Amino acid sequence: MDFNLFMYCTIGRRAELEAGSAGLRPELYQRMLSEIAEYCSFADQSGYAGFGHPEHHLQVEGMEISNDPNLMSMWLGRHSERLRIITCGWVSTTHNPLRTAENIATLDHMHKGRFGFGLVRGYQHRWVANFKVQPELDAVGPWNKDTPVDDLNRDYFAEFVDIVLTALTEPLINYQGKYWQFPPADFHNPHRHDVYTDFGQGVTDDMTITHVGIAPRPYQNPHPPVYGGFSASMRTALFWAERGGKPIVMSSNHEFCRTLWDQYHDRAQQHGHDVARGDEAAWGGLMVCAPTDEQAQALFEDFEWFWNRWAIPFGNPMPELLVGSPDTISTRIEAAQRMFDPRECFLLIPQGLHERDQVLASLELFANKVIPRFSS
Repeated sequence: MDFNLFMYCTIGRRAELEAGSAGLRPELYQRMLSEIAEYCSFADQSGYAGFGHPEHHLQVEGMEISNDPNLMSMWLGRHSERLRIITCGWVSTTHNPLRTAENIATLDHMHKGRFGFGLVRGYQHRWVANFKVQPELDAVGPWNKDTPVDDLNRDYFAEFVDIVLTALTEPLINYQGKYWQFPPADFHNPHRHDVYTDFGQGVTDDMTITHVGIAPRPYQNPHPPVYGGFSASMRTALFWAERGGKPIVMSSNHEFCRTLWDQYHDRAQQHGHDVARGDEAAWGGLMVCAPTDEQAQALFEDFEWFWNRWAIPFGNPMPELLVGSPDTISTRIEAAQRMFDPRECFLLIPQGLHERDQVLASLELFANKVIPRFSS
């Protein structure tokens, strides 16, 4: 089993967040970058497989200052040599899909293949409303589930994903969709440029642009591994099964996970994707590892506070809890293995909330006492 770390880019400790407007304090952001660099470097040397982060903006409260997916990806890459950097992911409602594909391919080269990416629908209304690329789009969550807003977002997302994957896979594309057209229909270059026709492709002699392509092409063939952002939805899992993406499912309901893994496998095969058993989706949860269960539970209090105050109001239920001693955590992972045999695990760590030494001690104990039990 591969173990990836995942952080939310939380800028401060609980008391600092409760004091208000922690995101407006530059000194806390500097400390956060320093701590992230150290955690990433430690993970790189200690047997973890990857290090991931999301995209969120306008975070004056400081809960998730993970604003530019490209820059944070490069920060993690700068402080590692082996880890896969997993940017999960680009929020579809706020990005041009062709430019997103170009960013992904470029980062794949800059990390020299140590890169994976996610594509997500967007659930934080405040920043999505300010950054959205088309006026009819909106964020989605429990407040508008199964409404026309949700249906529109889902329809748009499917097209966004298809464009990104097509642009990453095909050297040249002509995509005339419902929301995006690449290139625009009947588009002519306003001036003649013979380099386009002499050395390129997709432009006719009369300067009609018939196809476009991203450059560079991805470093990995056909492209970096793609993840579906955190979800416990069968509908979302099957969406990714059709497209060869791996959903990240942090559910404590192992029976549900087994059903999801099985249905994903069947749907993937129907769409020509040969997925090894266990690789249908990634699993995981919130992780705090300490010498005893009592110590881990005491440390978990601030993490639990964060989740209850920040994540649950967005409709994100409490994930699997990998909180306890190495033996307790290992027992929970073994239970998941018996039910649905996940081969990849994401560990959400209390970066920012806990002191630097506490986070490093938890990562070290997990690396030394848990990871070896699940090494192939």
